[in-house]
Amino acid sequence: MKTIAQAAETAVKELIEIAGLRAGQILVIGCSSSEIVGETIGHGSSFETAQAVFDTVYPILKEKGIYLAAQCCEHLNRALVLERACAERYGWEEVSVVPQPKAGGSFATAAWAGFSEPVAVEHIRAHAGMDIGGTLIGMHLRDVAVPVRLSVDHIGNAILLAARTRPKFIGGSRAKYE
Repeated sequence: MKTIAQAAETAVKELIEIAGLRAGQILVIGCSSSEIVGETIGHGSSFETAQAVFDTVYPILKEKGIYLAAQCCEHLNRALVLERACAERYGWEEVSVVPQPKAGGSFATAAWAGFSEPVAVEHIRAHAGMDIGGTLIGMHLRDVAVPVRLSVDHIGNAILLAARTRPKFIGGSRAKYE
């Protein structure tokens, strides 16, 4: 678990820095605990492993005022668990569900238990994301996702992919961008 926690810590700190995340912004994490422990996604869920990842990344994000959105598994249509304050700030409608390890996923379940006022929502537009184990977080990122290469490319046995977002470039050849 220590190796998993260290990899998660390194990854989240690097992504915050590279993406330039600020207080009030959102980082979505999809996390397959099955993949972390070397099983096929959805077939070897480990709450202990998911809890270790959550317990590592959440305090880092909370200290910086960055909201964590924990993506549920496909059985809950990849809904997201987040703090009520985040849902209210962004105007996202709450849905009625409580994730469980086999219906929602272990990471979303850990987030539900760890947040002070958890709610579930169906759709968000996050500023950056981490996909641990092929959980397909892209639908929850803002337009124009940009891949981010981190020094960590695995958490346990799970492949780690990360992305930041940027504003769209509009205006064509006469436009000037910063």
